[in-house]
Amino acid sequence: MTEHLSPSRAASVPDRPSLDGLEDKWAAVWREQDTYAFDREAALAGPRGAVFSIDTPPPTASGSLHMGHVFSYTHTDCIARYKRMAGFNVFYPIGWDDNGLPTEKRVQNYYGVRGDASLHHDPGFEPPFRGDARSTKAADETPVSRQNFIELCDELTVRDEEAFESLFRRIGHSYDWSITYRTIDDHSRATAQQAFLRNLARGEAYQAEAPGLWDVTFQTAVAQAELEARDYPGAYHRVAFHGPAGPVHVETTRPELIPSCVALIAHPDDERYQPLFGSTVHSPLFGVEVPVLAHPAAEMDKGAGIAMCCTFGDLTDVLWWRELRLPTRSVITRSGRLQREVPEWLLGGPGEHLYDGELAGKTAFGAREAVVTALRASGDLDGEPTPTQRKANFYERGEKPLEIVTSRQWYIRNGGRDADLNAALVARGEEIDFHPSFMRSRYANWVGGLNGDWLVSRQRFFGVPIPVWYPLDADGEPDYVQPIVPSEAELPVDPAANPPAGYTEHQRGVPGGFVGDPDVLDTWATSSLSPQIAAGWRNADGTGSDPLFEKVFPFDVRPQGHDIIRTWLFSTVVRSHFEHGSVPWTDAAISGWILDPDRKKMAKSRGNVVTPEDVLKEHSADAVRYWAASGRLGTDAAYDTGQIKVGRRLAIKVLNASKFALSFGEVAGDLAAQVSEPIDRSLLAGLRDVVARATAGFEAWDFTRALEVTEQWFWAFCDDYLELVKDRAYGAQGDAAAASARATLRMSLDVVLRLLAPILPYVTEEVWSWTHDGSVHRASWPSVDEVPAGGDAALVGAVGAALAVVRKAKSEAKVGMRAEVPSMTLVAPDAAIALVRAAEADLRAAGRLTGALAYAVGDEVGARDIELVPVARPTT
Repeated sequence: MTEHLSPSRAASVPDRPSLDGLEDKWAAVWREQDTYAFDREAALAGPRGAVFSIDTPPPTASGSLHMGHVFSYTHTDCIARYKRMAGFNVFYPIGWDDNGLPTEKRVQNYYGVRGDASLHHDPGFEPPFRGDARSTKAADETPVSRQNFIELCDELTVRDEEAFESLFRRIGHSYDWSITYRTIDDHSRATAQQAFLRNLARGEAYQAEAPGLWDVTFQTAVAQAELEARDYPGAYHRVAFHGPAGPVHVETTRPELIPSCVALIAHPDDERYQPLFGSTVHSPLFGVEVPVLAHPAAEMDKGAGIAMCCTFGDLTDVLWWRELRLPTRSVITRSGRLQREVPEWLLGGPGEHLYDGELAGKTAFGAREAVVTALRASGDLDGEPTPTQRKANFYERGEKPLEIVTSRQWYIRNGGRDADLNAALVARGEEIDFHPSFMRSRYANWVGGLNGDWLVSRQRFFGVPIPVWYPLDADGEPDYVQPIVPSEAELPVDPAANPPAGYTEHQRGVPGGFVGDPDVLDTWATSSLSPQIAAGWRNADGTGSDPLFEKVFPFDVRPQGHDIIRTWLFSTVVRSHFEHGSVPWTDAAISGWILDPDRKKMAKSRGNVVTPEDVLKEHSADAVRYWAASGRLGTDAAYDTGQIKVGRRLAIKVLNASKFALSFGEVAGDLAAQVSEPIDRSLLAGLRDVVARATAGFEAWDFTRALEVTEQWFWAFCDDYLELVKDRAYGAQGDAAAASARATLRMSLDVVLRLLAPILPYVTEEVWSWTHDGSVHRASWPSVDEVPAGGDAALVGAVGAALAVVRKAKSEAKVGMRAEVPSMTLVAPDAAIALVRAAEADLRAAGRLTGALAYAVGDEVGARDIELVPVARPTT
């Protein structure tokens, strides 16, 4: 491992150590000296096992980071710092996820613009706002060309990323800042396009005209992994279809879809409808003949037990349509409105004029009102609508229920329709060690429940373009079966701006020419390649892979939140399975959420976030990191300023205790050989155990446990040991006893600073600099063997408990801690008395026991017959 040494000798101990200014001071040093740089040459020359590689989550560059980001990203940094001190060459890149809907929405809100693909680029365009444009209504946003919109996205994301980097540096995250990427930069776009083209060549990517989820606000297709089920107000309408034997009533929350009804469906075991299976009925108002069919997905106990199948009202309709081979009669368009032309299957029927006059072009809500009014008038509405709360599918960032529309989209196979592939992807999950382990079941349950392939195309502007063109026939119609694809050496390409090889721009959109695919890849289709992007799977010149790739891939760990197991984690496994025939990493470290006081996830979309800047200024980065490290992987935690204050108190105590421990100057010679006193050997025996337990905690990905055991030992060190040995360290019991205390203080501090360094990087670096050259973060992780063995670890606790009894008596008598104790009887169990006797001299000095000290056996530690002599206050 490379050692970065300070150009100057170690600094002296300051008179008044403080947390103030430490972050600016040490962040500048770390930056100047490349303290956390990954050693590329050593990695290439050495074995794969010498490298520890981290697939760091690229945060979405849209707005600001919040305390939830600080929480989870600090978890990763604690592990990275430990691994670096444990001797690994740590590959710790950072990227920014800056393409996709969040960025576009932020640009719209910030500049007051919206993209319009029909407009031409204006090189001199100036947006109406450069700040908060949220008050601007969507209809009042200034339309701009696709290229102008992309330029604004690029401008704002760069600004956001600079703010993110500043904050991450302030928190003390130890990334190698020379290894960064943006998911929209040339390298990322070329990598994503190359992976897609290989998926296409192998048959893993395909295009299909099919019903899919559609967000009418964002005007884009939505994948299954991006769904969010929410309660949505509605009403049940009991509606009569007309059959030969009388009316057949269905209950529906979406009567506006009656014109798109293609069948009535009931469960095959439902005796009420078995006589109707195979017959037909006519729809109310429109008189369209539809069959009555059986399917096991129908719910006998829901509503009337028989349902309309409309193309398409929900995902069950899609299932029925596909499995029962039903016709397509769609009326809902991509805008969320009913189509303006009367559908051909309604022409000449009783509902043609109703559709043309009352429904055409209306929103789903407006059409619903019109249909209900007509149903009342015709007598086909049985009773009045009954209000209900129904579950509706929303895009996770959307505000309106999703519609299902038929469109041409790109997909990547993910096991939703292939049992063998599904089983293989479940098996990949078994190859990954999840931390905590129960998170593996979330992965397996998600994969096992998939019902479709991964929809990867999006109808947006700011994203990685899908790298294909389509030849146009003599009539100007695109040939989707034989797309034109670029060579890998040509990447990245933008089919909307670049013609394919062999064509000129003048042939765009004309018969016999070509047309570019207008869509971009889903943001997950790029970020699912974060290991490949960061490690150079595709060289910048497209000639192959960076030789570093095989030294870091598969990565050692993917850290991330549990809410994106189904998206980011799974999609990364899919891409690695197809491209490399392996898992992308061996371990997955899953963080929990940070919750607000109402126990809701902290998220920008909910408006309940706490931004870190003021918290860092008030409490310090080390204090905030302490709070973050106190939350275990996989566990949701509340935002707690009380815990942050505890962390600040700990950081201040490290400074002050270290100042005392180092106040005796240099301690020369073999430190271990100078330790002779029982309480010193006891302290080190306890520290030896702490080193073992803290190391085991980090190795088990339990940095919280490592912090707990270290902190517990440190506070006992401060509250008991320092008080007990203070007089002896100053020489009150002779030179040999003083040397023992001083050597113990120096060894203990040297070890505990390294144990705390992954959690509290600033204060430990500051103290380390008082006596060492180089960074504590490049020092070796402490080993059990460097701490002397042989002492009884229980002794410090026993003597500390005895001292606590004396302190309590003085406090209750209100005489001050310097009051003398001419006599007392210590009550304690036999074993504790034996331990206290071994260090009685230290107890006497710390408790100012100047006279007789008797002992009595008892169940608990206490004191009796205690005599106190207050110290006279000096007179003025």
